[in-house]
Amino acid sequence: MVVEQELKKLGFYPEQVTLGEVTLKETDLTKEQQEKIDRALEAVGFERIDDRKARLIESIKNKIIERVHHVESIDRKFNWSDILADELHHDYNSLSNLFSSVEGITIEQYIIRQKIERVKELLFYDELNLSEIAQKLGYSSVAHLSSQFKKITGLTPSELKKSRKPRDVRNPIDSVTG
Repeated sequence: MVVEQELKKLGFYPEQVTLGEVTLKETDLTKEQQEKIDRALEAVGFERIDDRKARLIESIKNKIIERVHHVESIDRKFNWSDILADELHHDYNSLSNLFSSVEGITIEQYIIRQKIERVKELLFYDELNLSEIAQKLGYSSVAHLSSQFKKITGLTPSELKKSRKPRDVRNPIDSVTG
């Protein structure tokens, strides 16, 4: 509502305002108009992000998700900053600053959160032990994985695994009754 009100004050007509995105009736804004919008939004604690920046942030997230969730194993010597800079053709510091300013967390924190989600998934399927999970996700040790896991979730991996109640686990199909 605040963003919509600010845009209307400036004489713009938002067609749609959703969380993180505004569609204006006006297209091809002049640099001066963009600067007016930027100043008005900054005054109320918001920031305009152009499509190019939004696509770049989405690319950062996609590269991280791809590596954490869809690559068989992450080498411990794997350097995220080098990989992201190389694959996205931008200086890592600029990627990092953009990501932090828009997402409110660092790229490193985002990577850790993705890895913890992957750990939860692997724990749920119960196919790998904690040592194998740590190795698969590039942790230097089970202790390091456990400490990050507890910091993010409030539980150790073992506590999370034990906390799953029988009702949280699927019932065998032949035991389901009407």
